[in-house]
This record gives sequence, structure tokens and C-alpha cells, in this order.
Amino acid sequence: MMFDKIIKDVLAHEGGYSNDKVDPGGETNFGISKRQYPDVDIKNLTVDGAKEIYYKDYWLKGKCDKLPINIQGIYFDMCVNFGIRGACRVLQQAVNGKKANKLVEDGRIGPNTIKCSKGLEPDRLRAYRVLRFAKIVLVSKKMEKYWFGWFRRAVKQ
Repeated sequence: MMFDKIIKDVLAHEGGYSNDKVDPGGETNFGISKRQYPDVDIKNLTVDGAKEIYYKDYWLKGKCDKLPINIQGIYFDMCVNFGIRGACRVLQQAVNGKKANKLVEDGRIGPNTIKCSKGLEPDRLRAYRVLRFAKIVLVSKKMEKYWFGWFRRAVKQ
């Protein structure tokens, strides 16, 4: 299954336990945040526990397996970074950048977004992902400390 391959890269990027005061997620482990999952013991979260959350709440809910295989990894990683709606908006913007505004950029991953994503080049999606990260940094200067890592992650995935 594609998820098993992709999750390895995501977990490598996310790393282990962190409690960075600048990070909007606050306390995190493997990228899973206490803010998003208040009932999870973040400090003692296992890799298998993180994978289960990512599969159920990001891969399945984000409909990652419905997208073309060549963009599934990028899109899933964006779901992890931006949430499903944020990732879907980036996907819709990339599609619209290529196909002249065929999609409403509502952040909902429905049949039309899935259909229109066929033929979307991975590099175009990466470019719009970088743009989203840049906008975050421009709005909040304190997030700039993450910029280079985000950029490298966005162009690699």
C-alpha cells in the first residue's frame, strides 16, 4: 500500500518529541500535536500510534488514495502540515493555476477536485506548497525559523 511507503518519509521529517513554544502545534511527537489531540499522551506516543492517527485522520479523510499516484505523497505530507482543508486548497490552487480556475478553492476534496487533479505535475504542486509556506512566514515573522526546513521538505517530497 502506498501509505506504508509515504508514512516513512513523513515520520522522518516530523521527528520525535518536541515542545517548541513557537510551534502553533505546541507539544508534538512524530508531528502529532497535543493541541489537535488533547486526549493523547503525546510524550509517550509510539510510532505505531502515530501511524494509526495519520492513516485514519489524514490518509483516509484526505482521500489521498483517490489522487494520482505521483502526487499522493506530496498531498498527504501537505495534509500533515496544513490540515486536510489547507492541503486541499493548495491542491485546488495548483490545479487552477494550470487549468484556468475550474475549481472552487473551498478546501473540500470531492470528486471534481480528484478528477481535475489528473495530469497535475508534481513540481507544480510543490511550487504551490512552497508558496503556502512562504505566505505563513510573511504573515508571522516568528515562523521564519522553520522556513528553510519547510522549503527543503516541500521540494523533496
